[in-house]
Amino acid sequence: MKLRSKAAALLLLALAALLLALLSLRAGRAEPPAPPARPASAPQRHPAPVPARWPGPGALPRAGPGVRRRRPPRPRPRADSRGAVRLEKLARRPGEPRSFQAVLPPELWIHLAVVACGSRLEETLVMLKSAVLFSHRKIQFHIFTEDSLKPEFDKQLRQWPDSYTKKFEHRIYSITFSVGNPHEWKKLFKPCAAQRLFLPVILKDVDSLLYVDTDVLFLRPVDDIWKLLRLFNSTQLAAMAPEHEIPKIGWYSRFARHPFYGSAGVNSGVMLMNLTRIRSTQFKNSMIPTGLAWEDMLYPLYQKYKNAITWGDQDLLNIIFYFNPECLYVFPCQWNYRPDHCMYGSNCREAEHEGVSILHGNRGVYHDDKQPTFKALYEAIRDFPFQDNLFQSMYYPLQLKFLETVHTLCGRIPQVFLKQIEKTMKRAYEKHVIIHVGPNQIH
Repeated sequence: MKLRSKAAALLLLALAALLLALLSLRAGRAEPPAPPARPASAPQRHPAPVPARWPGPGALPRAGPGVRRRRPPRPRPRADSRGAVRLEKLARRPGEPRSFQAVLPPELWIHLAVVACGSRLEETLVMLKSAVLFSHRKIQFHIFTEDSLKPEFDKQLRQWPDSYTKKFEHRIYSITFSVGNPHEWKKLFKPCAAQRLFLPVILKDVDSLLYVDTDVLFLRPVDDIWKLLRLFNSTQLAAMAPEHEIPKIGWYSRFARHPFYGSAGVNSGVMLMNLTRIRSTQFKNSMIPTGLAWEDMLYPLYQKYKNAITWGDQDLLNIIFYFNPECLYVFPCQWNYRPDHCMYGSNCREAEHEGVSILHGNRGVYHDDKQPTFKALYEAIRDFPFQDNLFQSMYYPLQLKFLETVHTLCGRIPQVFLKQIEKTMKRAYEKHVIIHVGPNQIH
C-alpha cells in the first residue's frame, strides 16, 4: 500500500513539473526579448532589425551583448565596365536565371545602326534577328528608314517574344542629310546608303557605334566585334575590313579612279566607329591645307570626286582614310565575309581558321540562286521560330541544306560557315543547362 502511495506521489510531482515547464515555454514564446537599444546619440543609418524567432524547445535564447547581428547589406558597386559583372551578381536573387540586361546601365549597351529604304524591310529584320539571337549585352537599335516603313518596323519588332524584346530597345529615325542637297545624297549608289556618313552628326549622344548594311548576318554574339573597340590606339576612330584579300584581283586596285585606303581599299558594309573621336578630329584632305571637321568635309569631298566614284559612300570613306590612314583600324575578313571570299576559291584565312563571324550577302545573293550557301544561311535565320531549340530547328536543317550546295566553291567549305555558329549555339546551350537546369540535375 505504501509503495502505491509513493508511486502516486511521484507521478503527481512529475506531472506538476511538466505543467510548469509547458507554461514557462508558452510564456517565453509570447514575449520574445526586445533587441538591444541603440544609443540616442547615434544616428540610425539602417532600419531597426526585425526580432529573431524564438529558439525551439530545449534551446536557450541569446540575449544581451552576445546577440549576433546580421551584417548590413553591402552597397552596390558603381556601374562601370569593370563592375558590371559584380553588379549582375548582386542584383540577381538566389535561384533566379542570370539576366545581364536587367542591370546593365545604358552607357554600357551596344549601339547598332542600320539604314533601310525601298524593299529592305525583311532583310533588315532578319539582320536584327540574328543580332538578338546570339547577343549577351543589351543592344540599342538605331534604324534609319523612310517614313512609310516606320510603322511596319515598329510593329514587327514589338511582336517578337518577351524573352528577346528585353534584350534590345529600338529607335526609328527619318532619313536626313545635314549638309548639301538631300536629293543628291539620297541617290548616291543605293537609296539612302549615304545616310551612314551623317551618323556622327545625328547621334550626338552616342559614343561608339556599329554600323552594318541590311544584308549582314551575325553568326556569333555582337558583343565580340564590339570588343574590338578596345584594340583602337590613340589615333584610330573607325574599323573596317579590306575590300579584297588579294590586291591584284581586287576592284579598287584595278578600276578605281580616285584615292583609296591601302593596297586594296576597305569595305564599309560593317563599320565600327568611335563617334566621339570622329566629332572631335580635324581630317586631312585634298581640298585645303588645313584639316576639316567631319561634317564640314563631306559635301566638298563629294563635289570634288562625284564623277570619279562608283560605290558611293564607300568610295568617299576610302578617300577620307587614304588621307588619314592613322585613323583606321583594319579588322580581319571573318568580320565581313562576302561571296568574293569563296566564289573564286577560299581566300580568307581567318575564316578558314576561326569560321565566319559576320556574313555579308552583298550582290543580292540571299534572293537568287547564284550563291546557295549564303541563301541557305539567310533562310535558316529568317525561318527560325524564336522559342525553338537552336540545334534542332536551325543548325541541323542548315547542315542538310549545305549538302545541296556542294556544286559551288563556297558550298565545298561548309565548316567555314558553320564553325562560329556551332560554337555560339554550344555556348548558349551550356549556359541554359547550367543556369536554368543546374549542374546537379544534368544526367
